[in-house]
Amino acid sequence: MALKHEPTAPYHSAQDALRVLETVARHTTGVTDVELARHTGLETERLTALLRMLRREGYVEQLADGAYVTGEAFGRLGSVRDRDEALRGQLQRNLDRLRDSVGAAVYMSRYVDGEIHVTQCAEGPATPAVNEWVDFRSAAHASAIGKSLLGQLDLNGRRDHLSRHRMARLTSRTITNERVLLSRLDAQAPTVPVLDLQEYAIGTVCAAVPITAGSAVGCLALSLPVEHAHRLREAANTLNRGAAPVLLSLAI
Repeated sequence: MALKHEPTAPYHSAQDALRVLETVARHTTGVTDVELARHTGLETERLTALLRMLRREGYVEQLADGAYVTGEAFGRLGSVRDRDEALRGQLQRNLDRLRDSVGAAVYMSRYVDGEIHVTQCAEGPATPAVNEWVDFRSAAHASAIGKSLLGQLDLNGRRDHLSRHRMARLTSRTITNERVLLSRLDAQAPTVPVLDLQEYAIGTVCAAVPITAGSAVGCLALSLPVEHAHRLREAANTLNRGAAPVLLSLAI
């Protein structure tokens, strides 16, 4: 199965942040922002924003003299023994922050061995998760999560998935024609969030943005009650802008 890779803005931000972090890691006694700018070639404003993100995530710390060294979170993710647990914890903190930022339940999903897996979720009393009344693994054609993940596969990968999962009509808005779905997936720009306007469940609208790290296919998604549908596009754009820390955690 081939993947369709077209870098998004969060991807570029994560790659730049990784360059900064790798440079900091090489200078075990500390490195200044002036030295970082020289080594990475990044402009001052861009570097400042990336260092702010890296400090917030705990990947770098600033010493009393202003130099930067690697932080505790970087050490945890760098440990082979504790990596899985540390990564899950770091991702959950990212999702919790995004939930509060967008005012919606937020989900992390992956496409593994030909199936959709919702691996983590951040919800709360004011931001309830969608009721999974039909298994997401069987509803790729109807959900924002599923369409985002399928959109990152090539045509053969999409057809393979749809051949194993019947396109059932879940609501009156559900696309059940494979040709129509494939056409829409092909036309979807990777930089534009995928929307689900009550296609999966009446009363719920959703959006998803791609999270592709290496050969792994994933996405971030959010769900809102339909009475908040007017917030969906702005919330999706906020989610997209906040995706860089998630990508960075997966890349370390």
